[in-house]
Amino acid sequence: MTIAISLGLAALFGALIGTERQLSGKAAGLRTNMLICMGAAAFTVVSKQLGSDESITRIAAQIVTGVGFLGAGAIIQDRGGVHGLTTAATIWLVSAIGMACGFEMYLLAAITTFTALIVLFGLSPLARWLTEFGKKHNIRFTLNEGHPPERKPPTDTFLD
Repeated sequence: MTIAISLGLAALFGALIGTERQLSGKAAGLRTNMLICMGAAAFTVVSKQLGSDESITRIAAQIVTGVGFLGAGAIIQDRGGVHGLTTAATIWLVSAIGMACGFEMYLLAAITTFTALIVLFGLSPLARWLTEFGKKHNIRFTLNEGHPPERKPPTDTFLD
């Protein structure tokens, strides 16, 4: 019965986050997030059933590694910048939620899910506003790869 609860909650929490991604038109949407969350929960349950503390931590580490490959596949770099970072972060987070469900840490999984929904739904308008504000006021951050930032002496000094 506990396994069914773990997998059921993983499916629910993955669906909640996946719904936001689906509504946002992202490739990793409802089904993908549900499957990742359920898969992480199932692997976690299996690792618990194997019994040794060593196997539990080893399988948990492999979940993180495997999900890292999925996240890396979601990131696209082109001349306009890097895209897919939020999708990759969401994939990573959903796997953590699935692991929490598999370890029967349901409160942690619920709090993480609802916090993620606040970030994904609630901060989108702020992120759009910041982007538009930066464009309007020509604010850009650049990185000089391999070179330290240039430091210019201050033009005004208070003490001479």
